Amino acid sequence: MTDVPDDVAEAFDRHDALVPAGDSYAVETTNFDGRVTATEGEEWRTNYEVTVKAPSLQAATSDEVGDAVIDGWFETLERRLEDAPKATRTAVELDDYSVVEDGEQVVVTFEYTMGGERQAADVAKTFVEYVEGTYVEGVIPGYDYVGVVADLLDSASTGGSEGTRGGTPL
Repeated sequence: MTDVPDDVAEAFDRHDALVPAGDSYAVETTNFDGRVTATEGEEWRTNYEVTVKAPSLQAATSDEVGDAVIDGWFETLERRLEDAPKATRTAVELDDYSVVEDGEQVVVTFEYTMGGERQAADVAKTFVEYVEGTYVEGVIPGYDYVGVVADLLDSASTGGSEGTRGGTPL
């Protein structure tokens, strides 16, 4: 069962993109693992943390990727994801933001404080979708992608899913 304030749990339970997942809610509109947690904040506000786990560039391809390419790709992804609040339909000021490599994963975290639970759920969904879309836009042509990234690229270009793919859908 989730461990969020009751009013938040009620709004999140009604949201079509969120489902309870242990002590958080999972965002089910993307292929990446996106989760949102909520804790009581000051006065009428609630603190939210959205975490998205995506494969690192090396984990997403069956090819060997050079260190310079990996570093450039990661830095570019980090810079692009800073703009996530601009993708929302509401004004969101981030309390904290980070993009870190954790083994074969890239972990993106957005923290924000809001008063409206339904609005906060929409923001969480938008952040997770923004990470996935930005990740796919940053896929580097010429590599043989595998797993979830190959599925995303295949869906973007053909609407199907084969599990391996090279290049981008563009």
